[in-house]
Amino acid sequence: MIRDTHGPGRILLTTLTLCPLFSQAEQPGWSLLSRNYFLHSDFRSPSASGQNYRQEWAQGFIGEVRSGFTPGTVGVGIDAHGFLGLKLDGGRGHAGTGLLPRDSAGRAEPDYSSAGATLKLRVGNTQLRYGEIAVETPVFDTGDKRLKPEYATGWLVDTTDLPDWRLQAGRFTTYSNQDNSSTHDDFSGYGATTEHHGMSLAGATFAPGGPFGAALYAGELENTWRQAYLNLNVAKGNWRLEGNLYKTRDTGKASAGAIDTLAYSLLAKYSFGAQALSLAYQKVEGNTPFDFVGGDSIYLANSIKYADFNGPGERSWQLRYDLNFATLGVPGLTLMGRYVSGRGIDGTHAPVGGAYADQQGRGGKHWERDIDLKYVVQSGAAKDFSVALSHVVHRANRAQAGDDIDRIYLIVEYPLNGSF
Repeated sequence: MIRDTHGPGRILLTTLTLCPLFSQAEQPGWSLLSRNYFLHSDFRSPSASGQNYRQEWAQGFIGEVRSGFTPGTVGVGIDAHGFLGLKLDGGRGHAGTGLLPRDSAGRAEPDYSSAGATLKLRVGNTQLRYGEIAVETPVFDTGDKRLKPEYATGWLVDTTDLPDWRLQAGRFTTYSNQDNSSTHDDFSGYGATTEHHGMSLAGATFAPGGPFGAALYAGELENTWRQAYLNLNVAKGNWRLEGNLYKTRDTGKASAGAIDTLAYSLLAKYSFGAQALSLAYQKVEGNTPFDFVGGDSIYLANSIKYADFNGPGERSWQLRYDLNFATLGVPGLTLMGRYVSGRGIDGTHAPVGGAYADQQGRGGKHWERDIDLKYVVQSGAAKDFSVALSHVVHRANRAQAGDDIDRIYLIVEYPLNGSF
């Protein structure tokens, strides 16, 4: 890993200095995202933390610098990123939303920062990157759902040399979490963790440009589990159909215990004018939850804002409605509402002594309702300035073991970018 030890500005300034030395074959550039984030969680049932609610408000700045590549058969380049987060509100009694790190007394830290860089090599349409990377694959996906994006440190090969195909392979050994400055954090799932474990992956996406597409990936969390993923999708006219499937089995020392799960989802979407209706079904077969590490490493249809509907034996249904106000004279304004209901959870057969034992009972059920309203400025000096407001309600019985919670998100973002 290429790492800054003198604050996030040093890597960015160094890369800015080097950028003119690199080829313009890939346009060098920079970006700065201002992200203002308010998150309020109102617990309607007793929470494990003893808090009635959690509320934090913070301002983040995410900067990136991308170089081009040097001339020649093997092009060399450097990318860098830096982050600064500032607390605007978040006292000791209501900290812990995931926006800000907490000190030993449980108070939200007033600020935090991080920086990292990536060395990249290119041959044709193949790139090898090594360093601190934002990863996006179905078996391992670093998240960007709070103030600070997550990153993983390791190497990743990405190639599009074959027509219609994208091939990827990588391995990662250290991690930077969403609410911490450290690059040696751990990503945790429902029982699995990246602590002392590396994450390896390989896969292919097939997108021929017609109505059909597919993806096949494999991942391994060292000494914990191996996972295979399959996606099939088709889009024709107003319809889109998509299926996702994961098969997970324990491996090596099985640090989370015995695991043998099959999880799959089917989604149908029908678009008509400015509107769209979606219906999805999801099922988890096995005695343990479908587990993953990394904030977004679950591509099942019913993994939504709060709950993933991934309990052992769980089956769930989703109904979703989307409205784009562009055709109604308000371009940039969108509305989304969805409801997901899950039931049939039975965690009583989880292996004794494993990481999933006693997490959930028999007869678990829950539901979640999400409403999202977002506006993005389409032109002018404030182009791409956005405001997103979300309201989430989740209710569960005791056997499901989830919180009864009402949550409000308010996110204001303004991106700036340019080229060298």
